[in-house]
Amino acid sequence: MLPHRMQSHGRSSARLARTCTVIGGGRVGRTLGRLLAQHGWRIRAVITTSTASARAASRAIGQGRPLNRIEPEVFDARLLLIAVPDRAVAVVARALARRAPPSLQGRVVLHTSGALGSRVLAPLAERGASVGSIHPLHTFALEAKDSLQGVLFAIEGQPQAVRLAQRLARSLGGIPVRIGEDNRSLYHAAATMAAPHLLALVEAAAAMFQQAGLNRRQAVSGALHLARQTLDNYERLGPQGAWTGPVARGDWPTIRRHLAALKRLPGGYPSAYRALTTLEQQVLGGQRFRGSEGR
Repeated sequence: MLPHRMQSHGRSSARLARTCTVIGGGRVGRTLGRLLAQHGWRIRAVITTSTASARAASRAIGQGRPLNRIEPEVFDARLLLIAVPDRAVAVVARALARRAPPSLQGRVVLHTSGALGSRVLAPLAERGASVGSIHPLHTFALEAKDSLQGVLFAIEGQPQAVRLAQRLARSLGGIPVRIGEDNRSLYHAAATMAAPHLLALVEAAAAMFQQAGLNRRQAVSGALHLARQTLDNYERLGPQGAWTGPVARGDWPTIRRHLAALKRLPGGYPSAYRALTTLEQQVLGGQRFRGSEGR
């Protein structure tokens, strides 16, 4: 049985205002929990799958009782923030619903998945919570002290949840944008191309430089220089001013030589090169310009 104070609806909304339980102790949960605490939110509890990881997450956040299971105090917060891997969101939602008080009226539950919408939180919505999603378009590096200033936050869900998510994003310096449930997977695929796929490309380029005779430090330096220069030019000049290379020039003999050289490497390299060449042609065509011979 939950304590009587947990069951009562007589508590003032002021008691729950700006209180949060963080579910998940990974990079996203730790960062958002820490930033919320710095912006005046009280973190009631931090839940992970083990006591050790809960304690570590609580220390990183600077607040919150570490828990390795769902206890009544989890629900003694206005916001339940679910920051777990995508595959676990539905599992966590069902587990919370099973242990929740009879009514979650006045509570907001947000998950941080970019690929999922609010339907995955239906068991909690059935208990009266307002549910939604809030996804910072940001890479959370290990042990980084992230700032979310200027970061886009993809938001979706029921009205009360959306309003709170928008306020949260703005309070952290972010820019809330609405991405509907039907477009979440496409949005997240774009994020994947812009971040982990980009990293795979840079690392693959470094490996190719090494195969061509550079040492590891030289290879990474060269790949990073080209990537940074290209992104800087893209931001400063736009795609037309930044585009270089044999596809933009229509230099197909060079591309054929590239493919012949790539036969020395594992199959993923030539197949990725072909796929990226095709994609580059399509994007260039969509931009309605062609590279000059000087590129």
